[in-house]
Amino acid sequence: MSNGPDSARRRFLTGAATVVGGAGTACAAWPFASAWQPSERARAIGAPVEVDVGKLEPGARLTVKWRGKPVWIVRRTKETLESLPGLDAVVRDPASDEPQQPEYARNPHRSIKPELLVLVGLCTHLGCSPSYVRKGEGNLGADWQGGFFCPCHGSRFDYAGRVYQGVPAPTNLEVPPHQYLSETRIVIGEDEGTA
Repeated sequence: MSNGPDSARRRFLTGAATVVGGAGTACAAWPFASAWQPSERARAIGAPVEVDVGKLEPGARLTVKWRGKPVWIVRRTKETLESLPGLDAVVRDPASDEPQQPEYARNPHRSIKPELLVLVGLCTHLGCSPSYVRKGEGNLGADWQGGFFCPCHGSRFDYAGRVYQGVPAPTNLEVPPHQYLSETRIVIGEDEGTA
């Protein structure tokens, strides 16, 4: 028998130590790696929101929350829709050339269905939440056809969310991605045709 090192035993011990050390490193790294993943609450905030609009009366507005922002759903009346073309001369972006809406909402009424408007309810000036002011309400003048008014700095938006000329807000209100699941159900946060 020789007094030299047993190389087979040494290789076995080195291999075993490497496997145990690697497993220990992986176990220790797991909590750190999982901490980088968004929480369930954070994932839920960015998740699409399904809304039932079946009971929304003409002229009424429903507010839901999506990604921490208020989203308005307004059922416009026939008169409201008829008033939109007459405002083209007084709004800043009548044809919605600025990319504040998905392509399927780039039309005169800025929506998929003319009677239902879906908007992010934040002013494009400083992010305030405008008020919903119908025709004849408030002190906005005899020519006010109704829409949204931001009392903080005086920005005005029509019933399509188009910004009036001469106000601080630079662009139309944002139209979020959305689609219809049925005649009465909308999903906010998913583009039409992606679900």
